[in-house]
Amino acid sequence: MTLEPPESATPFDWIDTREDLLRAVDRLESEPAVGVDLEADSLFHFQEKVCLLQLAASDRVFLVDPLAVEDLSPLAPLFANPDVTKVLHGSDYDLRSLDRDFGIRVNGLFDTQIAARFLGLDETGLANLLESRFGVRAEKKFQKKDWSVRPLPDEMLRYGAQDALYLVPLHRMLRKELRELGRLSWVEEECAIQSRVRYAPPDEGPLFLRLRGAGSLDARGLSVAEELLRFRLDTARKKDRPPFKVLGNQTILELARRRPATAEELVSVPGVSKGQVRVLGTSLLRCIQGAMDLPEEDLPVYPRKAFHRHGPDVVKRVRALKGWRNKRAVELGLDPAVLLTNAQIQAISLAAPPRPEDLAPVEGIRRWQQTSFGREICEVTARGK
Repeated sequence: MTLEPPESATPFDWIDTREDLLRAVDRLESEPAVGVDLEADSLFHFQEKVCLLQLAASDRVFLVDPLAVEDLSPLAPLFANPDVTKVLHGSDYDLRSLDRDFGIRVNGLFDTQIAARFLGLDETGLANLLESRFGVRAEKKFQKKDWSVRPLPDEMLRYGAQDALYLVPLHRMLRKELRELGRLSWVEEECAIQSRVRYAPPDEGPLFLRLRGAGSLDARGLSVAEELLRFRLDTARKKDRPPFKVLGNQTILELARRRPATAEELVSVPGVSKGQVRVLGTSLLRCIQGAMDLPEEDLPVYPRKAFHRHGPDVVKRVRALKGWRNKRAVELGLDPAVLLTNAQIQAISLAAPPRPEDLAPVEGIRRWQQTSFGREICEVTARGK
């Protein structure tokens, strides 16, 4: 199937009033499937927000400007209607963003990236799929543009329209291939589970718990990291910049390990530039010194999960299931983690279900895994006892 590229046909409508939005919703509600994409400004502002919402009908795209149309509640029934398939790609971020900014929840999700994984495709990115399936090459440079600027340049609008325009035909194509392989119900179940993703505010508590690698720091290093993370957060908020543009995570880890006390020592830390030393140096050194002055009894402790050593029977079942999974995945042309994750293998090995129906209560197990592979899984589990 070949569609006219947006560059020549320009098949999109710009929606920046409530009246235009209502007309677009009226049109989209009659569609069997709607392509959905969005663009945000997470690379440019402290509090990220959705700056463009692309909704694709069968022959054109509606580009909704949420910076102009403050109330997007007319879209909520469309997204909630399971009879209209919403086609997204790599939907996790989009689902969380729609929930966070507009309170929009999605039913009837079809995620083309999930579908591509269950087809065993090596390249599951949208750009790769559009090029291989439609000969369309997307300009990746626009992914890192500031979508909060107004007016948006025509080339950015065309880019936004293009991704959404091809989602519905891509969905039809992948759906057909999945049905032929007998895997459509697998993907439908995965998409139904994925549609329950919600935005969750960052947990309260120490900021270092959200810093990858913090577990390798000692108590004093955790204290330094916490001070630097709080300083970064305050600075980013004041400057309306993403925190990583103030100070990178890896740089904070290095500062927490080395704990420089002078400007000369500070500039020798990997990731710290002379410009940062000039602008932030005094504040960074103050943070570090403050953490170094904390009494031992006030130092933070990194929470560790209790380690449970499993018995030899569980270990044998884990090994047997991994062996079966890896071999079966090759036969099916799938990534082994698509067929059965390590976490699922662990849960099955602990439960040791004797019959396929006993797989149902095992945490994380899907119906399609129970129905299509339950007998094999239970046989392998029994042999691994």
